[in-house]
Amino acid sequence: MKKKWVTIALIVLLLVVVILAAGIGAMKISPTQVVAILFDRAGLHLPVAYDEGMANVLMHIRLPRVVMAVLIGAGLSVAGVAMQGLFRNPMADPGLIGISFGASLFAVLVIVVISALPAFAIDNLMSRYYLLSLFTFLGACITSFLIFRISRTNGKTMLVTLLLAGLAINGLCRAMIDLITYTADDQQLRNATIWTMGSLGGANWQIVLMLLPFILTPVLLLPSLAKSLNAFALGENEAAYLGINVKRLKTLIIVLATLAVGASVAVAGIIGFVGLIVPHIVRTISGNDHRSLLLNSALAGSALLTLADVCSRTLIAPAELPIGIVTAVLGAPVFVMLLLKQKKQLRTVQS
Repeated sequence: MKKKWVTIALIVLLLVVVILAAGIGAMKISPTQVVAILFDRAGLHLPVAYDEGMANVLMHIRLPRVVMAVLIGAGLSVAGVAMQGLFRNPMADPGLIGISFGASLFAVLVIVVISALPAFAIDNLMSRYYLLSLFTFLGACITSFLIFRISRTNGKTMLVTLLLAGLAINGLCRAMIDLITYTADDQQLRNATIWTMGSLGGANWQIVLMLLPFILTPVLLLPSLAKSLNAFALGENEAAYLGINVKRLKTLIIVLATLAVGASVAVAGIIGFVGLIVPHIVRTISGNDHRSLLLNSALAGSALLTLADVCSRTLIAPAELPIGIVTAVLGAPVFVMLLLKQKKQLRTVQS
């Protein structure tokens, strides 16, 4: 019953955050006006006054950005839950262990190198973003499989090895990104910089529609693996004894998680710590059961990233703060807290 009410509360929170975020900006639109405009587009009239300029700003500028924040927040959060379940460790954030930087490396490779080749000269926006998504997905997949192999010792995931391998992969990818951007022209350098810092500034309905299948696929399919993830938490051998195809489960989790991460990086760049702090917060509220953890994390991640985007476009207005900086400022203290908690638990076990 408690888990049900947590889910309902998160749904309400997300709706409130979306309505408020859609109205915040240079042109202020009240929550009632936001609701009235949306209802009018659905054919239902509310007795609330607004002008056409407000409607255009909401429908063509604010709402696509809010929807993209909701999708990416949900995708990164469920990817974080899935990776933490796979590694059986709450530190396994896609950005922290190098997956996001691996995806970003391939994105920068497309922006600077591949797109300059005549064979890949694509004028259609959707086609370019699908190409970018494909390459970032490949980069995320390669990185995640590499990290998974390095961190495994005698069938167990070693936390120290996981973090060190992630640090090494991040450093290597960052160096390669710097090398590639060093050879880029001004426009390519600007685009690559946006990807590495994270931004939702380029949101529009066309990009949202492109992003939709890449995010909805893992968000909808990963909950079907919730029972298997619960069993996997007991250990790989125990999960196998319960009739779970462990190899197939690992492959599905990695593919679905990296699909969400790759698509997010393709349209918004590196947005760190969402996949780390959101599952941790949700676990403290509703427990470790993946049947509720995945859904609640998707809702909480959507709300968190939408709020972070509001901060990124209002804190230093009219300029815009990269959203990756905002999430890093929020997430770094939580990461330190998790490390201290792990240290305390280790001391308790040893004593």
